[in-house]
Amino acid sequence: MKKILTLTIMLVAAIAGFAEDKYAQATFAEKSHDFGQILETKGPVTHTFEFVNTGNAPLIIVEAVASCGCTRPEYPTKPIKPGKKGKIKVTYSPIGRPGAFSKSVRVKTNGRERFTTLHIEGVAIPKGKTE
Repeated sequence: MKKILTLTIMLVAAIAGFAEDKYAQATFAEKSHDFGQILETKGPVTHTFEFVNTGNAPLIIVEAVASCGCTRPEYPTKPIKPGKKGKIKVTYSPIGRPGAFSKSVRVKTNGRERFTTLHIEGVAIPKGKTE
């Protein structure tokens, strides 16, 4: 009886250990982008952050939340398979917001590293001025 119980415990531990080896991981090529000087009157600017699922399980982007309403992230809603690439597009609207800006987008995934913060920055040149 003890032998069966010991074997059962070892089998459960081995299965649990195997399950822990499966994970997803978003590995970003870059986590920040500087737009430099942009004209307020030209409207929104966009940068795309690329990542790879370097894990061995499907990666799910649960949400991407911007630090303010002037910044809008777009992200994949379908799982990204291991080894495949994905993109998060971040758009900033400088209209009515002249001057320096620094914004962030907090990305939540099912990955080993649950949260990643992406940053954008730059300077919006006001109406009537030139670069």
